[in-house]
Amino acid sequence: MTTKPLHNFHIPVMGLAYTIDSPIRVAQYGISSVISIIDDEILEKMKNFYTKKFNLDYLGISTKTEDYRAKRVTAYLDMVDDIVNEKFESFKQEISKNREALKDFMTMLPNTSDLKNSLQNLISQKDNWGDSIKNFIEANLIPGSIDVNIMTKVDKDNYKKNEQLPVMYNDAHASLRGFANSKLSSSMVLSAGMNPRLYSYMEEFEDFFPNENGILKKKIILKVSDFRSAMIQGNFLAKKGLWVSEYRIESGLNCGGHAFATEGMLLGPIMEEFKQKKNELIQSAHALMINALEQKGKHLVSKPLEMKITVQGGVGTSEEHDFLLATYDVDSVGWGSPFLLVPEATSVDTETRNLLLKAKEQDFYLSKISPLGVPFNTVKGTSNEILKLQKEAKGKHGSSCPKKLLALSKEFSQEGTCTASKKYQDIKLEELYAQKELLSAEEFDKRKSEITDKACLCVGLVNAAYMEQGLEIKGEKQGVVICPGPNIAFFDKEVSLSEMVKHIYGNTNILSDIQRPNMFINELKMYVDYLKKEITDSSIQITQSQSKKWNAFKKNMLEGIEYYHNLFKTSSFFSQKSQTIDHQLQEYKHILIAIEIPQVIK
Repeated sequence: MTTKPLHNFHIPVMGLAYTIDSPIRVAQYGISSVISIIDDEILEKMKNFYTKKFNLDYLGISTKTEDYRAKRVTAYLDMVDDIVNEKFESFKQEISKNREALKDFMTMLPNTSDLKNSLQNLISQKDNWGDSIKNFIEANLIPGSIDVNIMTKVDKDNYKKNEQLPVMYNDAHASLRGFANSKLSSSMVLSAGMNPRLYSYMEEFEDFFPNENGILKKKIILKVSDFRSAMIQGNFLAKKGLWVSEYRIESGLNCGGHAFATEGMLLGPIMEEFKQKKNELIQSAHALMINALEQKGKHLVSKPLEMKITVQGGVGTSEEHDFLLATYDVDSVGWGSPFLLVPEATSVDTETRNLLLKAKEQDFYLSKISPLGVPFNTVKGTSNEILKLQKEAKGKHGSSCPKKLLALSKEFSQEGTCTASKKYQDIKLEELYAQKELLSAEEFDKRKSEITDKACLCVGLVNAAYMEQGLEIKGEKQGVVICPGPNIAFFDKEVSLSEMVKHIYGNTNILSDIQRPNMFINELKMYVDYLKKEITDSSIQITQSQSKKWNAFKKNMLEGIEYYHNLFKTSSFFSQKSQTIDHQLQEYKHILIAIEIPQVIK
């Protein structure tokens, strides 16, 4: 049986809950998606919801249960697997009996797909139509992968009766264990950089190592922003006998959620380096892995295992999609934020979806609301923002912090405090007011904003899923936080799953006539704005390293522009817009050259 995915796009993780049940919605059509597994509470609530809906026999797991976090993750993933397999079987039955249903499904497949061509030939047969189709479907169709995501930074220590629990009970560790113990055969996406302790913990689970046939039951995907990071992390894992099956490259700024800006390295040059050096990545990791497997007495693999390169962040047209596949030999392209406008695919409440539909380009911005202290993409006018402003008008700041997933600051307590919590903000504001006389009004307001901008993401990012399914939300009213990438500004219609997939493959167009810049130009603009803002917001005293960093940032961007000039000159893609793209590249080059990097005053 072939295990080649049916599609060359995937739905990445979005927030804590926007893709919480996406596999249940889309996997039967062969579409892969990613569930965030860091918040055990929403997993438990969604498991109870689906247990009732489909009359399953999964039992509740209370917080009094030993190792409840990991057990909740395992139970939820096992349930999703059961539902997906059942829906997939029903779907295969339907399309092998119903010619119209089969035709509808075929319109959702890539035009270049061998599977589509074979089905086309079979469907035009007159004799034994049913049997041929049934056998072919049985042999060639597979459901989309039920992948999971762990943000490596979200690995808080946990306590019981004021006593710190062993590291294995940390949040990310428990999530990892929950996935490892599940019956899924899929991938775990690790994002937000390296956590050596967590990476080492993977060694304890057999499913991450190849079996006697060289097959991995559980695969590792690393979300990275450049080649160097991929090489370092991949080799670190390979030394433990662990293989990275996919490097998922994401635009530093033209993406949803947390934005980890590179040092001015643009997506095109980054992808080029992966294309040129992929073999280096494979050979380096394979040699280290063989060594480690031998030392551990594990099953050896004679040749390197499969390693995929995929890309995501700001893709909006079928031409951009095809360009990435053809130019950089990638295996799949991630389409995230546009799927927030597809009710069949993602978990979003009506009010928030309407906000996204109406929002314009200037409404999407890089905020400081994340307690992690990393820039966070969001949109103006969310219910969370409105509630926050109402509270602040009454002189109240901060959240009640019921979940504590981001209670990572050790400034005031060994157990950790979240910088968005009332407890933390009250202390910081008191300290600030004590210094008020010594600060200018401008400096005071700036510092106050730095404290109070933070929002409770743990609650804000899951509320939409509860609201969509009509589930009760307890505790303080927090509203919804949503974190789309800026690219969603160009999508202004709610569409069906079928329409979105056809748009990806170039069989329809769901974009309005608004002028949408090419994804690479859009990212370039974001990086230019980012550099300008960094310089403007910097403190009076510029350090040597800060100046050096900005100069490198500017140099990398200018080199990126040069790379794009040469690339688009020879590419058969974007020919209708080549003059516009060329003009925009020139424009940004002049803007960049004109940016003065502050020098260190000696």
